[in-house]
Amino acid sequence: MTGIQRQEAIKAALSNPDTVISANRFAKQLMVSRQTIVGDIALLRAKGEQIVATPQGYRYQTKQRHSTVIVVQHNAQQIEAELTALVNAGVTIADVQVDHPVYGLLKGELAIQSITDVKQFVYHLSKTSGEPLSALTDGLHMHRIEYEDVANLEKAKIALKELHILYED
Repeated sequence: MTGIQRQEAIKAALSNPDTVISANRFAKQLMVSRQTIVGDIALLRAKGEQIVATPQGYRYQTKQRHSTVIVVQHNAQQIEAELTALVNAGVTIADVQVDHPVYGLLKGELAIQSITDVKQFVYHLSKTSGEPLSALTDGLHMHRIEYEDVANLEKAKIALKELHILYED
């Protein structure tokens, strides 16, 4: 199978907007290395394909929604409560960002949109020796969130205030 054929197979597999497929799964299906898949995804992105990498795997970017950045501060034990509150408010946590004093803005894609995604993220975080990005900045971090209705955004902010983690003036 040529690179172009693999890329077409990847695009076809991701054509359903609810589909998320990991690089390892693609590699097994297409009988190549994970690194080959990562390269194919990079080439597809360079050609304008809106493929995003999430902790769950690759997917096409969902329809355009409203987006904003919220600032929060909390400890690692509050991650699950924070993410659950946001999902329950009807928003998607697109990413996490920290303003690092040396490297500037560091960002990690999340694409968390359900309680299942929250549980999976928390599970993976607990099973690795890695630290959340917010550990670099004493718990202060930002999330780009996406929402369909302003009411969802307001509900999210209220939930974060109730948890005493929304960072405000």
